[in-house]
Amino acid sequence: MSEPMPKGPEWGTFLLMLTCYALWFAALSLLPEVSLLLAIAATAVLVAFHSSLTHEALHGHPFRSKALNEILMAPQLNMVIPYNRFRDTHLAHHRDEKLTDPYDDPESNFLDPAVWRQMSKWQRQLYRANNTLLGRVLLGPIIGQICFVISDARAAWQGDRAVIWAWILHLPGLVLLLWLVSLTSMPIWAYGLAAYLGLGLVKIRTFLEHRAHDQMHARTVVVEDRGLLAFLFLNNNFHVVHHLHPGVPWYALPRLYRDRRDEFQNANQNYVYTSYGQVFRRYFLRGKDPVPHPLWHPGE
Repeated sequence: MSEPMPKGPEWGTFLLMLTCYALWFAALSLLPEVSLLLAIAATAVLVAFHSSLTHEALHGHPFRSKALNEILMAPQLNMVIPYNRFRDTHLAHHRDEKLTDPYDDPESNFLDPAVWRQMSKWQRQLYRANNTLLGRVLLGPIIGQICFVISDARAAWQGDRAVIWAWILHLPGLVLLLWLVSLTSMPIWAYGLAAYLGLGLVKIRTFLEHRAHDQMHARTVVVEDRGLLAFLFLNNNFHVVHHLHPGVPWYALPRLYRDRRDEFQNANQNYVYTSYGQVFRRYFLRGKDPVPHPLWHPGE
């Protein structure tokens, strides 16, 4: 069965993008007068939702025009991840044969065992805490951002023009975003906290998306959830479906999974959770995976 690719513009997704921006500005403008905590919480959810919409854009939605999709989502509400870097690293992550590789998968949470052995005791404790769901939400954004910035700084120093231009192009959007925040009653520090919490919400989705496994497709999860978190993540919880059919839009993933459920579960060797509730119950305070990659063989 071929991918159910849309033939024209996806107006529903486009409307979601406009709605996200409108609700974001409304949350900044109106909610702090009611409750700053409520404003921070609502903004965090919208930052996470914007990340999900950005993911759709870099995969070719809602329009066939790459430039138009990128213009729509270029102002990154999280402030710290340039659109072009999100795009390039995520598309590199879609080389499924490299999934979970500590070096070649930009989204891997595993470390080279040799690097792990060289870490101090406090660094190991930090990474072990980061491998619980609670730790990933609270610590994951800062750990990930530090590693990301160090990697990009190294690449820029070595003359990687794509990385340099990505950060240069990010600056106008960041300036615009900060200016818009300054027009509202949301303090800048509160917006920074909301952006951090939004990145933390995204970590709920990415926490167990991939596992170490010798079979390529068995590395990618399905969480059979259709609740609020599934909508927040635009059905990317059907993650093996997305990896096998990356051009399928978010709204078509549940039906595609339902129609071919046995096929997808055979492909990922039953790496399946029934809901995010099950994920929280199992891993909220417990690590799911070891930090050093358990199947890592350098040179393969």
